[in-house]
Amino acid sequence: FQLYGYCYQDSNDIPDTLTTITELGSPLEMIQLLQTSWEDRFRICLSLVRLLHYLAHSPLGSVTLLDFRPRQFVIVDGELKVTDLDDASIEESSCTSNSDCFMEFPARNFTLPCSVEGRCQNMNEKRNLYNAYRFFFTYLLPHSAPSSLRPLLDKIVNATGNHNTLGNAKSFIPSPSVNSEFTQKCVKSANTKYRRVPEAFIPDENYRCWPSYHHKGCLLSVFDVNEAIEICDSYSQCKAFVLTNQTTWTGRQLVFFKMASNRIMPDPDKITYVKVTD
Repeated sequence: FQLYGYCYQDSNDIPDTLTTITELGSPLEMIQLLQTSWEDRFRICLSLVRLLHYLAHSPLGSVTLLDFRPRQFVIVDGELKVTDLDDASIEESSCTSNSDCFMEFPARNFTLPCSVEGRCQNMNEKRNLYNAYRFFFTYLLPHSAPSSLRPLLDKIVNATGNHNTLGNAKSFIPSPSVNSEFTQKCVKSANTKYRRVPEAFIPDENYRCWPSYHHKGCLLSVFDVNEAIEICDSYSQCKAFVLTNQTTWTGRQLVFFKMASNRIMPDPDKITYVKVTD
């Protein structure tokens, strides 16, 4: 979380008080997140992995968030950030045997090894990791994910759910090959013909689809024109689509899908494709 300033106060009325001024974020609403595109949810999970890695290797040592729930986080420019650090702790549990390193969760329990130094090994890191799995990854990652990435996503979700170390969970950060697989999603050869109309836009004729970047229309991200054609062919009401000059955070182009092309307006920043009917 970006810190802009702080003030330490020590008085008889309020002793040892630290007030911080941080960047403004939006409260995290899980239901709303499930209605966003998978690409946006992937970005949130990716920022959560970066946070987990930082907590495990912070300058203070391994930090655990004892109250690791969605209400403790906010969204800032599409990134997930923790906002409540009252329950953060750097203390690793002491132990004399493995039985002292018992971790209990609603769905399952774990027992960690007790080190020769008398500390439960990686307990802070593993607590954060499993909480990230049960509150975030299991909901945000698999739902409506690209079919080409589902085997990898299932592997990642299972790894975090089985309490593997963060080193394994870091495979969640996409390699160039994974990025290529996502952005260059395989598309089928399109049989439908489309007429290209450069520097043109269809202002009306919207219909709603899910997921969409626009609440009153069907605005989706595509890798190229071929993927846009495949999407349009998959919707019976789609009769045209408009390529915009806007892209998502992964570089995919935003496209408006339309149910008619009765009125086409000039627009130098857009290209319209109209379905050719016999």
